[in-house]
Amino acid sequence: MTDLAGEILNHYNLTTPYPTEWPIEKDQSDESEEDVPSKPSSKRKSRYSALEQAGGGRRSIVPGTERTGDGRENLVQVDEPDPLGGSDTVVRALRTKGVPVEDNIRLRNRFLTSSTSFSPALFLSQVHSNDSTQVLLQGLDFLSRSIDQKSASLKILVESNFERFVRAKATIDNVYTEMRNRGSEVEAQVQAHSRHTSRNSMHFRSISGSAPIAKPPGPNTKKNALVKESEYGVQGIKAPLVEVSVKAEEIWGPALGGKEREKALNQILHSIETYRGIYEVGGTLSRCIKQKNYEQLVEEYARARKYADEARNIANKSVDNGVVLTDTQLHHIIVTGRMWLDVEKQVETLKQDVWRKLTGTPPSSQAGNTNQSEEYMELIGLLLELGVEENPITVWLLSRLDHLKTKINTTSERTRVEIEILRRHLANSEQPTPQEIAAHLRCCDQRGVPASNEAIDSQPVLEFWEHLHTLLSRLLSMRGGILGEVIEFWETAQAFIDGQKQKTLPTGIDGRSRKHHRLPSDGVRDLKNGILELVELLRENVFALFSEPPIEDISSLFSPLPPTTPNTPRSAALTPSDPRFKFDDLPPPSPRKGEAWEEFAFWPPNSNSVSGVRYLSKLLILLGTAAGELASLAPVLASASSFEKLKTLVSGARERCIRAVCVAWGRDAESCRFLEDWIRSNDNPDLTKMPLHFVAFESGLLAGMQKILYISEAVTKSGTENIIPAPQSKLLKLVQSQFVTSLYKALAGMVENAESNVGTAEDAWSIDFEAQESTEPTYADTLDISNRSVRMLLTLSNLKALRGDFVPQLITLFETDFSVRMSEESNTIRDALGQIDSRLFQMYTHPSIDRFSSIIKSGILADSFVPTTNRPAKVTPYVYQLLLHLVLIHTEVSTTAPSLTTEILSYLLEQVSSTLLDVFKQRPQYTLPALMQATLDVEFIAQTLTQYTTDKASECQSKIYLELDRRTTNDARARLQNQLPEMKATLKSLREKTRSEFACFKRPRSHRERSDA
Repeated sequence: MTDLAGEILNHYNLTTPYPTEWPIEKDQSDESEEDVPSKPSSKRKSRYSALEQAGGGRRSIVPGTERTGDGRENLVQVDEPDPLGGSDTVVRALRTKGVPVEDNIRLRNRFLTSSTSFSPALFLSQVHSNDSTQVLLQGLDFLSRSIDQKSASLKILVESNFERFVRAKATIDNVYTEMRNRGSEVEAQVQAHSRHTSRNSMHFRSISGSAPIAKPPGPNTKKNALVKESEYGVQGIKAPLVEVSVKAEEIWGPALGGKEREKALNQILHSIETYRGIYEVGGTLSRCIKQKNYEQLVEEYARARKYADEARNIANKSVDNGVVLTDTQLHHIIVTGRMWLDVEKQVETLKQDVWRKLTGTPPSSQAGNTNQSEEYMELIGLLLELGVEENPITVWLLSRLDHLKTKINTTSERTRVEIEILRRHLANSEQPTPQEIAAHLRCCDQRGVPASNEAIDSQPVLEFWEHLHTLLSRLLSMRGGILGEVIEFWETAQAFIDGQKQKTLPTGIDGRSRKHHRLPSDGVRDLKNGILELVELLRENVFALFSEPPIEDISSLFSPLPPTTPNTPRSAALTPSDPRFKFDDLPPPSPRKGEAWEEFAFWPPNSNSVSGVRYLSKLLILLGTAAGELASLAPVLASASSFEKLKTLVSGARERCIRAVCVAWGRDAESCRFLEDWIRSNDNPDLTKMPLHFVAFESGLLAGMQKILYISEAVTKSGTENIIPAPQSKLLKLVQSQFVTSLYKALAGMVENAESNVGTAEDAWSIDFEAQESTEPTYADTLDISNRSVRMLLTLSNLKALRGDFVPQLITLFETDFSVRMSEESNTIRDALGQIDSRLFQMYTHPSIDRFSSIIKSGILADSFVPTTNRPAKVTPYVYQLLLHLVLIHTEVSTTAPSLTTEILSYLLEQVSSTLLDVFKQRPQYTLPALMQATLDVEFIAQTLTQYTTDKASECQSKIYLELDRRTTNDARARLQNQLPEMKATLKSLREKTRSEFACFKRPRSHRERSDA
């Protein structure tokens, strides 16, 4: 039964007795001539048609043979009996041994003796690997007998068909000859010889060898000769055939191919309808990426993954169950695989773009911080949805950390360079004149507040201050500054560390991204250390600006753009846009003149103290607020060293600012003498505007210094109040010392103004009366500031106001603002004011006193002093001369500084009385007429100047009478008593006569006295 089954399989070329489908090779088997329907033909058959038919229609007589892929018949059988006489066929024996010969034709042919690739060694090692030597010897005998049988059969076959072989050989020779002779007739004797040759007369090889050699072709060779030159007879019809083929293709091609095209299109349409969802995923995903519709993108990606999982499950089931996949399943897997490959490529590209955005440089504008944060959260959520290996939260936070570090360094470096360039511009410009400085010092009102910001200093200096404030705001401002970015970064990082931000983030497919929701401990430690580094970078760069001298190297302005990397911010590149920072217009280094401001990088050259305290107080408020914000960060609060460093930053910057302001304060105090414009004050005509300007200047400085010292306006959060330490006592002493020194310098300048001569080199100030605006005539119209006495009187009046009101007011203000007592300093200042006032008073009155002394001496010591009559009727001329001079002084004082009139005239009366006493002592004795004359002179002066009489003057007058009485006789003394009534009448008469001349000395009556009169 087994032999029968094997023969059946071998005969029908089958591999299994129960096939499930029709073998493909059976469709490619030769069709018999009878199967081909005959077609009528009008053409004459070739005389070789029978040969062609016989050759073309003969089928293989060897059972079990097969055809190759190109249609050629292969004599190698699908299977064959064992040549050594085994019971099984070769293929079945190999199948039982597990050799895959059914699927591998080349391997199978090596075991079949009918194949040219038959390998005896391989055959014996596989088919007969377990046979004994005896079995192999028996097989050898069987093989020998089989070969002998086949040789005998072949001999019989040749002998019985010898005539056929000869005839076939002759036919082949004739065809060959005709081809060689290009269609000419074959010679007759050859034909006859070929016809009558006997089978037994000679061997067919001799016939082939005796064939005549073909003649060379002649000119009349047939055009259908089977030679290469005529393309073997088809050259003549080739062109028409090509034309006909092209025409037929044009006409019938669409019609003939329509059915096939329809079939193909239907198959494509069916495939598209069946797998429409799979085909649409790639395009929809691409559109979502372009439109940044990440929500739908995630849905499409999940759908694509679902399709891929389904296809993977189909393949896995097939492998697990050992079932061959059907064509539909294979097509499904292939379509899904192509779709998934495209989806993975798009998603990978998208991931790279999202990573680039996460690690890239954020926009410099802080206006849309909320929107930017939402955008980054959306990107992080997208990566978590798509699934990534790295934690996008940690990567984003660390990239932001690196960006902030780079931004702090580049911005700080740029800040110092720009400040130095502006400093050099100012240092190389012309210094302001004292008059220009004084004009800026007059800008404050009585409360110490500048009338306008533009008036406190020159335009270039104000531009420097404004630019410095802008640059520091970029670093330390909570709105639009790097500090705001640092605080916002830590708040975001803290929210991620606490797990608050992750509540809104997706967990990804099958929760694979849930592991990224919790930041690793290393990442948290890096973030905390990173925020401390950011705080330290900010602190170091800001502290360097205040504590270090100006930089010498500004070459970073010329540095090329740094390499572009994902972690390098675009703002790091130094690209000056301000015309002041052009490469071709940079100033030379600042000249070294030994000025105090040369050691301060933040102080503009030639700036005054008013603008300094105004802007430095703003800068320190900004700095104090920034320090409080930084100190409120949890890592800083947990680090004692970082907290202390922030306190050092505030105290160090404050000390440098105080020192810089004090230097400018002292220089401006020297210029306070130019505050004097010799224009009367509207509030008090006895004074000029200088005291008010000086008090306003000092009040403004004290208010600014109070803000700088205490930085009270800085906003600090709860728990960070200690970040702004109390000012050190040495700073308070420095400010107090500078305050007192400024008072001394201002007072000294006032005296210098009074003493200097107008129009000389000593007089550095000058008054432009045309520039003075006045709406109505005032005392200023009558002031002659070229008169030294007028200037002294005004200065004395100003000093009196300063000593009595303004300086005590400033001292009280200082004690209130700085919470200190200035008892000792107050006494010292009061003494200094008294000395200065006394010195200036003496300077004013001394020339008059000398003149009075000369007049008195010449009048009393003259021989004409003793009257010629027994009873004098008038006073001596020197008295009129003395009083007239006092009238001039009274007029000058009362019109210049009325408040000083009584003081000056009283003092002059004292000096006149004292001089009279001294001169009267110089005469040895007085006769009665001389005694009467002296008494009349002294009484006339005393009664005329009675309004200005002081105790000292009265005492001198009493002493004068004693000296007169001591230098006279008793007789004269007794007679004088008798003459007193007449002398009183004479004195009264003289007073009446000179009432109008000396009316200025009369005490003005009050309003009530005038009413009573």
